[in-house]
Order: sequence, then C-alpha cells, then structure tokens
Amino acid sequence: MKRILHITGSMNRAGAETMLMNLYREIDRTEYQFDFVVFTNKKTDYEDEIISLGGRIYKINESNPLKRFKALKHLFITNEDYQIVHCHTNFSNALHLLAAKFAKVKKRIAHSHNTVDKSHNKTIRFFYHSISKFIINNVATHFVSCGQEASDLLFYKNKKVLLIPNSVDVTSLSNFENTHKNYVNEMFNLESTVLKLIQVGRFQNEKNHEFTIEIANLLKSKGVNFKMFFLGVGELEHILKNKVSELNLEKEVVFLGIRSDVPEFMAGSDILLMPSLYEGFPVVLVESQAVGIPSLISDLISREVDLGVGKIFFEDITKPQIWVDQINNVMNSKKISTIDRLDIITKKGFDTKSNVQFLLEFYNSN
Repeated sequence: MKRILHITGSMNRAGAETMLMNLYREIDRTEYQFDFVVFTNKKTDYEDEIISLGGRIYKINESNPLKRFKALKHLFITNEDYQIVHCHTNFSNALHLLAAKFAKVKKRIAHSHNTVDKSHNKTIRFFYHSISKFIINNVATHFVSCGQEASDLLFYKNKKVLLIPNSVDVTSLSNFENTHKNYVNEMFNLESTVLKLIQVGRFQNEKNHEFTIEIANLLKSKGVNFKMFFLGVGELEHILKNKVSELNLEKEVVFLGIRSDVPEFMAGSDILLMPSLYEGFPVVLVESQAVGIPSLISDLISREVDLGVGKIFFEDITKPQIWVDQINNVMNSKKISTIDRLDIITKKGFDTKSNVQFLLEFYNSN
C-alpha cells in the first residue's frame, strides 16, 4: 500500500479540505491511503471519517515557523513510508516543502487552491510572498492547482502544472434537485411560498456575512416572507448574532452551525448567496451548480467558478439593495435540464470519479 501524506491547515469543512475528502472517498484504499498533517490540537470536522477510512492524523500545534519546521522534518524522517508529500497550504507550502526536502522526501507536491492574496499589508505581502514563491518553485518537484488563476498566483509560468478542478460527485448531487426539493420546508415546517436563502462558509470577515444580514433587513422591510440560513461557524458568530438581534431578525435569520447536509440544504433552498470580499475557487459553488440552485455571488470572485450551466450570477457588493433587486431575476432565470447540467459539469472536469484517476496516475509518475 502506498501512503500519501497531505499537509493542510486543518481538516474542517472548508473548500480545499472538502475537495480532498471527495477524492479520498473515491480512491482504492487497498492500494492507496491518505494521511494528514494538521496544525491544531482541536478535533477537526473530518477527523472521525478519516480514521474510519484507515487514515492517520498528525497534529502539530506549532505557530513558530522554526519549531513547525523541526516537527515536520522529524515526522518525515521517522516515517520513511512517506515518499510523497502533498502540500495544500498556499504560500506556507514553502516551509513545509523545505522540511520535506531536508528529510529527503522524493516527491514534494505544491498545490495551489487560492486565486487571490489574503494579506492586506502590501510590504509584508511582497517580501513574504516573493520569498515563499521562490522556495516553492525551487523546492517542489511537482505542481498542482485547481485552476489557471490559482496556478498563476503561486507558480512560475515555466512550470508544468497539473490542473485538478475542485471536483464533486456530480451524479449524486444532481439527483438532489428532485429528491430533496422539500428538504428545508419539511425540516422547518415552511410553506413552499417562503423564500429560502442560504449562505455557506465560516464566519470570517472575507465572507461578508454582515452584508447578507443587511439584505435580510431590506427583505423584511419590504414585507417579503423569507428565511435566511447561515451554515458555518467562526470567530465572528457572536458579533453576527448580535447584529441579527439588534435588527430584530431572529425569526428570519437562522444560524445552523457546521452541517454535513449542505447539498441537501441547497436542493431545498431557492438561492445561495456569496457576497465574499475574496475567494479561491469555492467547492461550494461547484456543489451548488451540480445541485442546481442559482447562486448570487460577489463580482470579486473569479469568473472561473461559472461552469456554464446558467446558475451563477455576479453582482458588485456596493449596495445590499442591488442584491435584493436581483433576487427576482435570479429566481426567474432560464433553467437547464438536470441531464444537460450533469453533462456540462462532467465534461469540464469537475467530477470526482474522473479526477481521482488523474491524481493516482500523477502520484505514480516520475
């Protein structure tokens, strides 16, 4: 059995981690096994499933770069089975790949999942990212990205990069449109006429939940019968709940925490909102298009996320009122059949079953 060690920030329900789990579930685990390094002592969302599938989780709770480097190097040296290390930590890949090189790991893979830089300090961004990018491009032996923009962010143009889109189980998700269309109505005892809006993502500044709450406030002022569901957790949860309370929106806005039934929620809702200040290539938008729910999203998100099935609508985030006005247009947009949608998404390379074969061939290549 060949064991591949994946280095991630955590294994919570976020974009890169969800994509990784989609691939992990599909591999032949009698021949391949995925193990994971996370930089936290806390239990992560996918931890139980990873262990049940035969994987291992190594927890290195070190924020100090030198101590993290030493811990990783020690892990690689004391576990010689790991001749493939696959890093998913964007610019931090530099440190982790360097530790792998010092430990003489043969195949060192850098994977770019982001299309934009998250740093707000331009000086720090320039020096840190320039140095990190130099190390990554000179220490990694192989390069992977979720799309062309992600590749351009992290890798030099002369590098041969394997593009593996953020794939999902397209066939299963496409069936939800019919099998789970009443999922939310039945769970919350809602009439079919109630407008159901959802936002999926951690409560962090870049996800812009406060903008979504302003949309809810405008909808209520107009007398719209709606429910808005937030699926996720995060450090801003308390602040956001206070804002909902101040605007007297407790009956309309529902906080649901971490959910394992996100696709089912999509299928039972009317519109997915994503007014993010920036994103990489969100897996949730691949899922939403496979399920068939229209998504109204920030125009700061890469155009690459639109897979051509008529379910993505871009809008600027200057005024919540613009989004409120757009809701009817999105709801009444032209529909494409489930079969055609499945075919388009699969042909564009976003189906996990196909991509797992490309990945395993990549692991076996020189």
